[in-house]
Amino acid sequence: MSEVEKDMSMHQFLMSWNEAAKEVHQNAVKKGFWDAKRNQGEILALIHSEVSEALEELRRPEGDHHKVAEELADVVIRVMDYAVGYQYDVGKALLEKMEKNRWRPAKHGKMF
Repeated sequence: MSEVEKDMSMHQFLMSWNEAAKEVHQNAVKKGFWDAKRNQGEILALIHSEVSEALEELRRPEGDHHKVAEELADVVIRVMDYAVGYQYDVGKALLEKMEKNRWRPAKHGKMF
């Protein structure tokens, strides 16, 4: 893939991410989650709770792969909602972080 194609692909990703994030946030507003200004710590705790739900599903001997994916989707939905609600450009930050990580050492120089 050429650099121009890569740049176009990343731009398309960013536009799609931002569009999806706005839709997610609009739905949360419509459902009453933003009737009052939300506490950022509470939002982050709710994101963490979705990660914990995915972990709990993995811990079950008969854990359901689809349920894990669903909980991970909940994480992304909550992140998108939070980002739009507080005007964090997570899509752009994600692309920048991906590029930064390309050049980091294995395991980012840590043991694990």
